[in-house]
Order: sequence, then C-alpha cells, then structure tokens
Amino acid sequence: MAPGSTPTPERSSTRRLRVLHLEDSPLDHDLAVVHLLRAGLVPDVLRVDSEAAFREALAGQDWDVVLSDFNLPGFNGLRAQQILRDSGKEVPFILVSGEIGEDTAVAAMRNGASDYLLKNNLARLAPAVEHAIDANRDRVARQLADRELAASRQRLSELAQHLQTSVEMERAAIAREIHDDVGGSLTAIKFDLAWIGRHVADPEVRQRVATALETVAHAIEASQRIMHNLRPAILEQGLVAALQWMTNQFEKRNGVSCLFRTSHDSMQLPAGVPLVAYRFAQEALTNVSKHAQASKVMIDLSMSRGVLSLEVSDNGRGLDRADLAKARSFGLRGLHERAGTVGGWVDVSSDANGTVLMLSVPVRGGGDDGETDFDQDEDHDPTAWGNL
Repeated sequence: MAPGSTPTPERSSTRRLRVLHLEDSPLDHDLAVVHLLRAGLVPDVLRVDSEAAFREALAGQDWDVVLSDFNLPGFNGLRAQQILRDSGKEVPFILVSGEIGEDTAVAAMRNGASDYLLKNNLARLAPAVEHAIDANRDRVARQLADRELAASRQRLSELAQHLQTSVEMERAAIAREIHDDVGGSLTAIKFDLAWIGRHVADPEVRQRVATALETVAHAIEASQRIMHNLRPAILEQGLVAALQWMTNQFEKRNGVSCLFRTSHDSMQLPAGVPLVAYRFAQEALTNVSKHAQASKVMIDLSMSRGVLSLEVSDNGRGLDRADLAKARSFGLRGLHERAGTVGGWVDVSSDANGTVLMLSVPVRGGGDDGETDFDQDEDHDPTAWGNL
C-alpha cells in the first residue's frame, strides 16, 4: 500500500473511485473517507500534502476526482487547480476547506472547479463527488463527440473539395476531346463542304451544300457553347471579363435583361477562387432561367476589406421555405459546398419581390487571378475554330 493511502474494507457497492486527496490533516482525510464509505462508495484514496507530491501523483496515474483543501503549507487549492488544468487531464476538482471566503469560492468555480464544500458539512461530499464525476464524464463524452463530428465534417469538406476538383478535371478532359475530335472533324467537314460548293455547278447541289454548311456552323456554335460550360477558358482573361461574357450570353439566350456591375476593372485573386465564383454565377443564372420567371437580373461583383462578394439578384417569383428545404435541393446545396472549398459561404434571401444569392470569399493575401490548376493545356481555346 502506498504511503498516505487509506485501507478500505470490501463492500458490496460496484462504484469504485480513484480519489486524489490534497490534505495536510490526517484526521480530516480520514473523516472524508468515512463519509464516502457511508454513502456506499468504494474509494481508493491517496493523500498528498505538497505541490511536488501532487504533481507526482497526477503524472503517475489517472484519477476519478481530486479533493483539495484550500490552505496548505506553502501551497493552496487555487494553485492546485491551476496545476491540474495545466496537466491537461480532464479530472473534476472539488475544493474542501474549513474556511473559504465567497470571493475564493467564486474564483475557484470560475476556474473550473466542480464544487466547493466546507469541512463542517461533509454530508454533501459523496453526492458532490458522484455528481462531479458523472458531469465530467458527460462533458468529456460531449467533447469527444464534438471532436469526432468536427473531424467528420473536415473529412466531408475534403471529400467535397476532391469531388469538385475531379469534376473540373473530367470537364477539362471532355472539353479537350470535343476540341480535338469533334471540333477538328467539324472544321474539316466545313472545309470540304466549302470546297464542294466552289467546284459544283448544279444549283440544287449548291443549295444542299449551303444547307449543310449552315448545319455545321450550328454544330460548331453548339460545341463552342458546350466547351465554355465545361471549361471556361474565358477565365484566362480574368473573373471580371468572364462574368461580363456570361452576362451577355445569358441575356442573348434567355431574352432576360441581365446587368453586370463591378467595382474593379480587374482583380488579383487566389487560385481556385475565380472558378468557384464563375460556377456560382453560372448555377445562379441557371436557376433563374429555370425557376424564377424573372424579367431582370443583376450581377454585382465587389471587393471590400479583403472579402470578395458576388451577388446575383432577380425580380422573379422568389423561393419559399419549402423550396429551400427540399431534400433534393442539390443546386443550392452544391453552391454551399463549392463555396466551402475556398473558405467562403453563401447567403440566400428571397421574398415575393425576387431572390438574392450572395457568395462571400475571404481573399486577403491572395495570389494571381486564375482558376484551379486542373488543366495545364493552354492551346485548347474553344474560340479558336468557332469563326472558321
């Protein structure tokens, strides 16, 4: 048996406790143990009476609870509490003293003490110990659950970012295939048809050739549009130019007034941010064209205090709570996930006068304006063969 330990008889209780008792009075120590035994507890108690012994006991094993006198030779309960906190061990701490002022008790509780008792009222000792241990276990369990939840969210965020990157890489690969194979073939067909048209005299054949050339021109235009959607090469000109181009294209295709405003002619942004902003605007405009029934759309791009803000607003029918709470509302959910990959967030507000989607991304300390480095091939410009 260790020096200072108190032998305890075998009892029928199943509640066994490892108690570290910081107490310089053997009599007070024995009295505390008796009250624990009377409550049906089976304590394994070690008494220490100095700072060195207290530190050694903390380092030597794990404890269910620490009971501490306040006044000790060259030492006190608040100092013991600080040592326990500095050790990093999640052990409940109960202050037990013959005399303790209200200010001292309040200071102890603010520093994380589980409870404080007076030595002339130890009837509360056992309930206080059990309550402190149970509360500490619940708190530790919650902290563990919170850490596991945070780790799970981090893994989910990393997975979402990986999936977004994979999608962009796949889009770039498809765009390259369209450019190299489909685009090249359509361009060759266009040249061949033009040659046939120049070398045939039959008017009917020439008319058929002209019709075929028109069809090929439409196919080239469609391929160019698909490539722009798959891999926005326009981003190489910067986010401002890309959004201006997107605004013009949306207005032409949908017949809806679309105005783009910005506070900057150009912006220096960290890699990845321009692509996220571009996809955000693209998805927002897609939602407008499909659901909003709007006659006017505004896109505002600004930079203030190191935060990039991109707002897409419309005067459509708006979204109700049911729309926002749909289980398969992957469009808005995708916007939130994509924003999170660059540390940003999305705000949605909607009423009968329309809907506002806002993307905010902290960009302080950003680098060059550019997109995520998912495609290093700079030669595949979708506009290169669109004007042949």
